[in-house]
Amino acid sequence: MPITTLPTAPDLSGSALVRAPERPEPGYWAGCPSVRYEPDRDRFLLTYRERRPRGAGGPAGAGGAGGASAGQDRGWRCAVAESRDGVEFRDLWSVERAELGSPSMERFALLRRDGGYLLHLSYVDPADRRWRIDALRADTPEAFDLATRTPVLTADGTGTEGVKDPYLLEHDGGVRLFATVSRARAFTAEEQARAHAAADIHTTGLTVQPSALADSADGLRFTAPTGRAAEVLDVGPDTAWDAYESRITTVLPDGSGGWLALYDGSADAAGNYEERCGLAVSTDLRHWQRLTPDGPWLDVRYADVVAARGRWYLYYEQTRPDGAHELRVAVLDEFAGLRP
Repeated sequence: MPITTLPTAPDLSGSALVRAPERPEPGYWAGCPSVRYEPDRDRFLLTYRERRPRGAGGPAGAGGAGGASAGQDRGWRCAVAESRDGVEFRDLWSVERAELGSPSMERFALLRRDGGYLLHLSYVDPADRRWRIDALRADTPEAFDLATRTPVLTADGTGTEGVKDPYLLEHDGGVRLFATVSRARAFTAEEQARAHAAADIHTTGLTVQPSALADSADGLRFTAPTGRAAEVLDVGPDTAWDAYESRITTVLPDGSGGWLALYDGSADAAGNYEERCGLAVSTDLRHWQRLTPDGPWLDVRYADVVAARGRWYLYYEQTRPDGAHELRVAVLDEFAGLRP
């Protein structure tokens, strides 16, 4: 039977810093972690993002081709990094938003498969200013080449106003991709004009952001229903803490044939940059039931968890007292009642 009662939240007081923000100021973030552990190589692989405030400028955010305009830094750099201990990481590969001609990037996702590595990129399409996901394949994490990227999910292809923040799960020989989609009602002319004016529909309050699921045999070519049919974890009721967003960030087997998901939630667009973490359970990966309808489980965002060396490694992005965000890891003996 899947987990039916809310587990005790872990103690994060002993967590360690993985990446600090560029500056100790609001709008400067290091986070969006996605992590893998390779037992045969005894190493951790991490993807993370660095963000600057809108209008910050700076060497890497001063503009770029195809729509990456000056003064709109946002998600300006993403990287793949390696660690032997799960805490101290060194970069293997990175990309800046100007290389994609994009106003911003967000969470990436890494998967080792078929003798190589897949990297899924989440970024704003410079052509229509809506979020999309592409994929790269390489023999090693150091060798990804943007010139070879393959479209995976787009706003038009999913019948949404944007799709972003992938999480990859190998299951039944294939790859499942969980992503956040922006679901809109019919826009008025005024709403249509401002929906993508800032190239970030999530900050407008014009849509809600549930999680959707797509399937693939190879991790590159995905098939999925469009619109509401693809959604697997809807947002909460209008008055709920997660009424605006329900972004699945990691999925774990619960030890009894079911699944446990961590998801980010917010009540409205004002909480878009400060989501908190809830829990949901499923028996089939397509139908999810919340364990946290009344409030979040943890005051963190973009949580990802891996089992390694007989312990759990919980990576997450957290807001600091100075308003910046940092990337941290907590090493735990038990997680949500599960043993590694």
